[in-house]
Amino acid sequence: MDSKETVTNMEPQDKWLTIEELSGYLKMSRSKLYQMAQKGELPGSKIGTQWRFDRDRIDAWMNEKMSAPKKQKTGAQHA
Repeated sequence: MDSKETVTNMEPQDKWLTIEELSGYLKMSRSKLYQMAQKGELPGSKIGTQWRFDRDRIDAWMNEKMSAPKKQKTGAQHA
């Protein structure tokens, strides 16, 4: 079974997603998701060496990110 099959064969009732399933669900790379999870930027739980993500919490997190105003990056802080 290849990784694309794993992602597309998710059942709608799957509550807990693996990093591979989350990667397909969010259309993001596994390495970026690992980085975000390790920094606490992504809601998830590490069980032993495996990460698991609650689909409902991921959906809420994505909705929050999409509705949050964009921060403007500036080169220098003005006093």
